[in-house]
Amino acid sequence: MEAEMTEFTINPRRGLVVWVYSLKQLKNLKRYGLVHYVSRKMKYVYMYLDEAGYEENVAKIERLHFVRSVEPSYRPDVEMNFADKIGTRAAYQMDEDGFEVEELSTHIRLAEDV
Repeated sequence: MEAEMTEFTINPRRGLVVWVYSLKQLKNLKRYGLVHYVSRKMKYVYMYLDEAGYEENVAKIERLHFVRSVEPSYRPDVEMNFADKIGTRAAYQMDEDGFEVEELSTHIRLAEDV
């Protein structure tokens, strides 16, 4: 028997924070993407949407009557390559001389002497 080899493809996703008035309509949000976290106290839902139809789905979610506001995740826009910063002087922002430590004279005063 030959086992069918299916190729696993990773769909690029983007996070979305949806602030809601009520969590009763949580099932309606599940049709737009994967609901990752629900905060019942602060009334927000963190969900992931596919990058392909992201803008259209965000516009649809914003029009729902129970949605207060929508905040996109900016993580895909931020450069996450820190390899050139690790272990270099730019990471520590040091001068050529290094750090200078200045000792100050300190006097210990007891509460009785004050």
